[in-house]
Amino acid sequence: MESLTVTNFSGSSRVLGLAVALTVLLTGCEAQSDEAMTMPPPPEVDVAEVIVQPVTLWESFTGRVASPETVDLRPRVSGYIDQVAFEEGELVQAGDLLFQIDPRPYQAREQAALAGLALATSQLELARSEAGRAKALLESRAISREEYDQRNAALMSARARVQSAQATLDSAELDLEYTRVTAPVSGRAGRAMVTRGNLANADQSLLTTVVSVDPVHVYFEADEASAFRSQQLLAEGQPPRVRITLGGNEDRQYRGQLDFVDNHLNPGTGTLQYRAVLSNPDGLIKPGQFARVEMPVAELDSALLVSRKAVLTDQDRRYVYVVDASNRVAPRQVTTGHQVDDLLVIREGLNHGDLVIINGVQKVFGAGMEVKPQLVAMKEPGQDEGGVAVAQEMPQ
Repeated sequence: MESLTVTNFSGSSRVLGLAVALTVLLTGCEAQSDEAMTMPPPPEVDVAEVIVQPVTLWESFTGRVASPETVDLRPRVSGYIDQVAFEEGELVQAGDLLFQIDPRPYQAREQAALAGLALATSQLELARSEAGRAKALLESRAISREEYDQRNAALMSARARVQSAQATLDSAELDLEYTRVTAPVSGRAGRAMVTRGNLANADQSLLTTVVSVDPVHVYFEADEASAFRSQQLLAEGQPPRVRITLGGNEDRQYRGQLDFVDNHLNPGTGTLQYRAVLSNPDGLIKPGQFARVEMPVAELDSALLVSRKAVLTDQDRRYVYVVDASNRVAPRQVTTGHQVDDLLVIREGLNHGDLVIINGVQKVFGAGMEVKPQLVAMKEPGQDEGGVAVAQEMPQ
């Protein structure tokens, strides 16, 4: 009886173990089926085709605005200031009266010079008459040759006195004219350094400063490599145009023309100086302002361009995610060049027709991952002006 009881208990254990195993197996299959049913779909990403187009590459340099003509205005005659005839800081035209020096002393000198000229002229007429009579008397042998020569000498002296009196009058008239201190150039006048009632000394007292404002010059210096590339473009007959941004304000961009390139490099800095001419009809641009100058340094006939958002960084490497025909992602290491607006020039690593991810790269977790690509434009319409854009070399 005891043996039979043990045998029956062993059989029940086998049946129970088999039931448990079957339950676990069915539970695992059901879990795997649920997991398969809840697999997420491929993430949606925006992809764009690599752009191929001609591009002008630009470099950016630091410059300063300067006036083509700057005049420190000083009087040519001494005297007391009678009138300050301009508003400080206003635009003036060449020839406008700025200061009036008391003219009365110089008017008196002019009158004295006029009287001296009249006296010398009358003496000349007398000497001319006496010389004429002496010639007739000499022919009739009524006077000696010596007396004839003396009267001719007196005539020549009278002519010289007239010339001297005329020069004195011219000088007096010039001094009287100099009492009117006028603007030598058109531009903007500065502060009046000498006011009414004060003495201005000839060639010493600074009255004011006048700077021309239209056009203005922008001086900047380019490094040797950029200078060499820009000189190549100029040698090929490319228009010497530049773009100028003032005060770091992107809304204040202007177009200028190169009109001067220095004839030697600065040995201390290894740079070459350039000068651009910038129109300034409203006079808002001030000499001395900081300027960022962008100058073309190269022309590429067919550059490969991608959005900056597509380029990722891994330490010192740059790469993009390329989507193939089966919608699988593959990282592609690239070498970047200049930035053109919001695009980057790709020197190596991509080909024409490649599709790169520009939005949604954060959804990609590794190579070979499947995605759902949405084709979009690489750049927004009107983003650049025919490939002429920002000119900054991107670090490698």
